[in-house]
Amino acid sequence: MKAAVLIDERHVLDAGTFVEIVVWRLPRPARGSAHRFKYRLALVVDGVCVLRYDNEAGKGDHRHVLDAEERYDFTAPETLLADFWRDVEERRR
Repeated sequence: MKAAVLIDERHVLDAGTFVEIVVWRLPRPARGSAHRFKYRLALVVDGVCVLRYDNEAGKGDHRHVLDAEERYDFTAPETLLADFWRDVEERRR
């Protein structure tokens, strides 16, 4: 089984703001992750990534809020999306 793209979306929220969501199902967990999903979810405002969830190889699941990085407890793709959209809404208030 090869990696399969599950979601590849870009949502323009306003003239200077967009969200990009990419999620793959992997044949085996990426290095540093215990699950078979690879993901990158980002909120970009005026060319600056202000929020990003990802699990790059070796670092495991985490999120970036501006310059701060913190661990993220991944449970399922649906929860990941809900958590991300909740944070997007909070950042846009």
